[in-house]
Order: sequence, then C-alpha cells, then structure tokens
Amino acid sequence: MSTPCELLIYAPSKEAARTVAKEILLQTKELEKKYNYFDPASLVSHINARKTQELDAQSKDILSRAKIFYEETKGIFDITLATIKPLYKLDSLELFEKEKERLLSYVGCEHFTIKKNKIFFDNPYTMIDLGGMVKEYAVDKAVMLLKKRKIQSALVNFGGDIYALGCKPDGRAFKIGIKNPKEPKEHLLYVDLQNAALTTSASYERNTTIEGKSFSHILSKGEVKNGILSSSVLSNSALISGVFSTALNIDSTLKSKYKTIKIDQNLEIYYENFDS
Repeated sequence: MSTPCELLIYAPSKEAARTVAKEILLQTKELEKKYNYFDPASLVSHINARKTQELDAQSKDILSRAKIFYEETKGIFDITLATIKPLYKLDSLELFEKEKERLLSYVGCEHFTIKKNKIFFDNPYTMIDLGGMVKEYAVDKAVMLLKKRKIQSALVNFGGDIYALGCKPDGRAFKIGIKNPKEPKEHLLYVDLQNAALTTSASYERNTTIEGKSFSHILSKGEVKNGILSSSVLSNSALISGVFSTALNIDSTLKSKYKTIKIDQNLEIYYENFDS
C-alpha cells in the first residue's frame, strides 16, 4: 500500500492473533497487486490499456461503488481523474495546462459503464485509478476477516485509514489522534473510536511542483474550494470515510450525513453531524 500498515489485535492467544494477521496480510497484498495503478500487470493497467473488459465480482463491486460515490459527491470523487494524472510528471507548466484542457472532456465516471461482467468506455482516453479506494477497501475487508475469526477487539490502521473494532480489553474506546495540518508531527485533537472508521484527508501529505507551481496529490477537475487544511470523517466504513474526507478536502461545502471534523487555516476546529 506504499505506506506503513498496522494491526493491533486482542486475541485469546498469540497464535490466534498471528494467524488472522497473516490472513489479512495476504488478502491486502492481493488487493494491492490486483489494483495497483503503477503495475503494468495489474487489472487496472490492463483495463486502462484496453487489454481487457472482463470484471470479476469484486472488481465489478468496487467500480460500481465508484460510480455511486461520484454521484453522491456531486462529481468530486472521481476515479477517472487518472486521465490527467500522467500530466503531473511534465516539467512545462504551459504544456501541462494545454494537455489538461484537452483531456478534461474525458474525465468523469459517465465515460464508463458496467454491463453484466464487463466495463465499457465511450472513448480511448478515459483512465481509472482506484488508489483513492483500495486502501480503505482493504481496511474494511480486514475488519470483515477479523469478525469472521471471532476477534472482538482490534485496531486496523493502513496509512492513517483506521477502523476500531470493538473497544480495548479494559472497556475503553480506542483514542485516535488527528494531526495538526501545520505541524503534522503533532496531534491537534483526539477522537474516541469504537466500532467505527476514521480517515483524514489533507493536502500537506504530498505535493507536486511544476515550474514553481505546487499541486496537491489530491486531484480535482476544477478549482479546489476547500478553505480548510484537513477533513476527517467518521462512519461505519473506512471506504465511505475515505471517499468523503477526500471530497471535502476538495470542496468543503459538500454536504454529507457523516460525522465530520474540519480544520481551517487558523487551526479552528469545526464539528458537523455530531450529537449535541
């Protein structure tokens, strides 16, 4: 997953914990291999190269969800932004802007459809990247496996995409820190988490620079209208939290039903959809 991944498992024995941890490791590596945008042998690369249209049940499910998230976020969360992703490797800002203008008409989940077990594109240019979904999907799959193995207390943390299963053995909730966007080595606040997911999206994580102009690793089709430095979302699914925290970091005015914590330029903290 190109990021540190952590499992904290409370089990009846070390052997039981190690067994399920190994299962999760294998499952996660399989997901990474299958949907790695940068691996020419991955399913995603084969789809983008138009070498295959065939979808297994899991891939059909993920891509179908991507289209639903596209609609729910008003087109903000968009896996087809991969269409312009290669442009961020250019060293000419003029060429970047020219090529982006040309390719933007091919960006949008309306450019692909899923029929039965196949994916169809309406043009040869639209590409997909599931990088904004697979890590969070892997967290949810890990939790499902933990539950299947009768584990009642665990913390799954894949690069900051977190799910707390149950509570600690002493009955306390897991306490999760949310970083200070201006000083990422510090935590600005803590959240008690129990049987819930928490993800945070922030532009400070990674950036690309072309001729002095900086671009966030979070791609968007239009202008970013966030007004915030980070957004965190709590829900019953790491995938849902990841999608909406990413979307909110592009447009902070987006409305959702999920618990949200936003941190603005002045480090003011805003809570939405929390019980009063």
